[in-house]
Amino acid sequence: MLTRTRDFTAQKRPRRVRSRAISALPPLVVSSLEPHEVDLAYSTLVCPTCRTWVPINTPHSSRPKLVPHHTKKAGTDDPVRCPGSYRLVTVDLSVDQWFQRLEEGLTQTAGRRSTRVIRKPKAGSTPAVMQIVGGTVDDKTARKLDEAHVRGCSTCSIRDDKGNMLRAADLASRCTDGRRLAQLAAHTKRLAPARRKAQMDREDFNDRRAWGLRLLHEQQWQNVSEAVADADLRRVRDTLAALIQMLNPRKADAPQLTAWERADLMSAITLLATQEEQLTR
Repeated sequence: MLTRTRDFTAQKRPRRVRSRAISALPPLVVSSLEPHEVDLAYSTLVCPTCRTWVPINTPHSSRPKLVPHHTKKAGTDDPVRCPGSYRLVTVDLSVDQWFQRLEEGLTQTAGRRSTRVIRKPKAGSTPAVMQIVGGTVDDKTARKLDEAHVRGCSTCSIRDDKGNMLRAADLASRCTDGRRLAQLAAHTKRLAPARRKAQMDREDFNDRRAWGLRLLHEQQWQNVSEAVADADLRRVRDTLAALIQMLNPRKADAPQLTAWERADLMSAITLLATQEEQLTR
């Protein structure tokens, strides 16, 4: 007796079946699905059970249902049938209504604003002028800034009855800017010798570096100067020989030069002869 071998490979999903089997799951309403999970133009939808695209059997009949399908792609081994096979489908939308819902969903998605909150950075306090110029001014500039502030500030200066300034007030009696300027002047005065020494060291280093680069350039030029002079001399002699040959052609039927062309050649030959004499010295 012949026995039929069982095929364990998932077959291609049919688009139309004649089985009367009906799934125990409740009917699937098309309007309850997302517009992008339905394609009424090709009568397919995404099965809610296995999340795969499945054709609808006879969508225009009285009892449309999903065709039997597997949870994996066609051609895979050990196929497992999805429980959503033969599930009834209620098509309560037309193709135009479904397409309109799809367009509205795409418009809302494209126009949706991002919910990400971008917080503004907190602005720090602005430093005072003395704090900004503290590391860039020298002792003379700091002293002049302090003197100018004392002359213009009534708190930092002691004046007579007529308003003439007698002297600067003590550090404890000055205003906030006056104390900062006085401290800046004292600080720069204390660091002035070290700053000048560092500046002189940098200038000395730059001078020695430039002198060393000049010596290196001269040494490198001495190594190649003879080869360069020989190449220049060969180039001048080759050009001079070519011009002399143009001036006195060897062939009798060669084109004759005009008076202007001969004068130009003589000027070029004279210039090249002078260059050759200078190179051979």
